[in-house]
Amino acid sequence: MQLNNNVTEFILLGLTQDPLRKKIIFAIFLFFYLGMLVGNLLIITTIKTSQALGSPMYFFLFYLSLSDTCFSTSIAPRTLVDALSKKTTISFNQCIIQVFTLHFFGCMEVFILILMAVDRYVAICKPLHYMTIMSHRVCSVLVAVAWVGSCVHSLVQIFLALSLPYCGPNEIDHYFCDLEPLLKLACADTYVINLLLVSNSGAICTVSFVMLMFSYVIILHSLRNHSAEGRRKALSTCISHIIVVILFFGPCIFIYTRPATTFPMDKMIAVFYTIGTPLLNPLIYTLRNAEVKNAMRKLWSKKLVSDNVR
Repeated sequence: MQLNNNVTEFILLGLTQDPLRKKIIFAIFLFFYLGMLVGNLLIITTIKTSQALGSPMYFFLFYLSLSDTCFSTSIAPRTLVDALSKKTTISFNQCIIQVFTLHFFGCMEVFILILMAVDRYVAICKPLHYMTIMSHRVCSVLVAVAWVGSCVHSLVQIFLALSLPYCGPNEIDHYFCDLEPLLKLACADTYVINLLLVSNSGAICTVSFVMLMFSYVIILHSLRNHSAEGRRKALSTCISHIIVVILFFGPCIFIYTRPATTFPMDKMIAVFYTIGTPLLNPLIYTLRNAEVKNAMRKLWSKKLVSDNVR
């Protein structure tokens, strides 16, 4: 499907070309990436091994952490290698694969955040029917639909990228392959493609954000009928979710709702949602969630006991 494509590889210009700054970026990215891995893998392990975290909310949190891990891993390792390399090239096929994985796991995170909002709505507004509506089978089907939807979204991105010819230049002014900087290298009119990009990625981000914020307004409004203890617990959970939604969707909306123009700050904003938000998510969910913290303590205690027995 590659039309008149004379480009076999791209040069990623990265965040900077200064050798000293590249080393600083390597250290910062390594710290953030390792922190993200430890935090999210700890949540994944805790949810999988703890019987106390068997509710739908933690079922979705498991997939959120999995999406965060894969989302950052699609970008960070290559960025770390490029920060230490003099020649930062990426093949055409690898670039397209990175676009696919980036949008697949990014869209997956969007859908999981929506499912988490649905779960909180049912738990708070329909408590008597919660276990019936949000059964394990229903949750599994919803996650499967999210996987399929993410795949469709990512395939659309690939279709848009491959529908244009690339005949040079081949320098991408970014530290990873994404559709918007890639389209700038196409030797054809990309106006229609840019409109399609806004209607795809931009619309998904914006509409999802508005829906999520509206749903949490409804949820918070319904808390007035709950007891003080129930209101406190539900409020703590919802605030955590709202913080995650704002941190993730804010930068994404800024980037993907205006693909025809770029600003110098775009790459720094991309750093925030590709590595910063996945790092903060585990902290937000663990620091504000007593059940997760208790399950982690039990998991750590079991590990210490098993190590002492050996």
